[in-house]
Amino acid sequence: MTEVRYDRAPGERPTREIHASAPSEFVVYTIGLFMALLLTATSFWAANTSLLWPGGVFLGLAVLAIAQMGIHLVFFLHITTGPESTNNVLALAFGVLIVFVVIAGSMWIMADMNQNMMMPSSAPMSMQMQH
Repeated sequence: MTEVRYDRAPGERPTREIHASAPSEFVVYTIGLFMALLLTATSFWAANTSLLWPGGVFLGLAVLAIAQMGIHLVFFLHITTGPESTNNVLALAFGVLIVFVVIAGSMWIMADMNQNMMMPSSAPMSMQMQH
């Protein structure tokens, strides 16, 4: 028996004859939507409940946020470990780098402005009326 291989370009959708057992896009998006809604509802519950230890709420929300990002990457952006996802992963990594540079630069500029705007405590400002 010979093995038939079908080569596809990145981003090209498979035909139904080749991958008849693959779930439809509607099912994939619906599963992703319900999982995202469940994680969002859990985040709101964790933030507003008194059943959890108050110190652990921040960590729990961080874990739920990372899980939410994973759901969005897999179910909506279709980022997988396959070779056709290489360009998507590189674009995502570049986007994360740009966001990090913008946030770090903004924080650096604001900290520098805050430091330069502070008045020295040794020289109190006195207002003198001139006649």
